[in-house]
Amino acid sequence: MRLVATDLDGTVVRPDGTISARTRAAFEACLNGGVHVVYVTGRPPRWMAEVVAQTGHGGTAICGNGAVVYDLDAERVLQARTLGAAEVLACIERLRARMPSATFAIETLEGFRREPAYRTRYDTGVEEAIGAVAELLADDPGVVKLLCRDETRSSDSMLALARPAVEGLASATHSNPRDCLVELSLAGVSKAATLADLAAARGVDRADVVAFGDMPNDVEMLAWAGRGYAMTGGHPDAVAAAGRTAPSCLDDGVAQVLEHLLRRSA
Repeated sequence: MRLVATDLDGTVVRPDGTISARTRAAFEACLNGGVHVVYVTGRPPRWMAEVVAQTGHGGTAICGNGAVVYDLDAERVLQARTLGAAEVLACIERLRARMPSATFAIETLEGFRREPAYRTRYDTGVEEAIGAVAELLADDPGVVKLLCRDETRSSDSMLALARPAVEGLASATHSNPRDCLVELSLAGVSKAATLADLAAARGVDRADVVAFGDMPNDVEMLAWAGRGYAMTGGHPDAVAAAGRTAPSCLDDGVAQVLEHLLRRSA
C-alpha cells in the first residue's frame, strides 16, 4: 500500500459532517508510514476547507468527480477539465427531452450558478448568479459539473436516462440515490481517470493503491484500484465494482481496513 484514495461523504464523513478521531488517526498513521492519502470526492473545492480543518491533512485532492485537481494547502486549482458552453447546452437539450421536469445548475471555476427553478439543498445563498443557463455561460466560467435535478425521479432512474442521452458528449453519474440529481462532467472524466494520472505522477502503481467509496461516482475508482473497498450499506453498483467491503462509515470502516493493512505491512 503506497497510496490511499478515499471518497468523503458517506465513506469517512458522517451524516452530521464529522470525521471520527479514529479515522483521523488512521490517516496520520498512513502519512507517517510514507503512504499518500488523497481525498477523491464529488465535492467542489469550496467544500474542502472544513475537511482540512477536521483532519489537519492538506496536500492534493481530486474534486468534482475527477474534473479538478486541487491544492488544499494553497487553496488553488492545479488542473481542471471543463465542459464548454456548447456541450453544456447540448446536454441540457438532450436531458430535457427525456426529463421535462428537470432543472439545471452549473458548478464552475468561478462559483455556483443556477436556473431560478433549480432547488438547492446545500448551497442556498451562495449562488454567484441566477438566470438562464445560456446567460450563466456567457463569461465562459469553466464548467466543472452540470447538475441536473428532477424532483419527480430518483437519482438511479435519472442516471439510467441520462447516460444514453449524453453518451459521447459528457460523463454522467450520481453520488446520492435520494438526491434526485445527476452530475455531468466532460466526457472521459472520472475519479479513476484523474487518480490514475496522479498516481503515475507519484510513481505509484495501481496495484499499490487502496480506494474507498460508496456511490456510483466511485465505481470506476473502486474497479481501477489494486484494492477497492465499498462501504457496507453503499450503493449496489459500488459494492459490485469493488469486490471487497469495509464496515460502514459510522463504524469507522476505512480506519478499520487501514489499521489492518498497516499492521500487516509492519
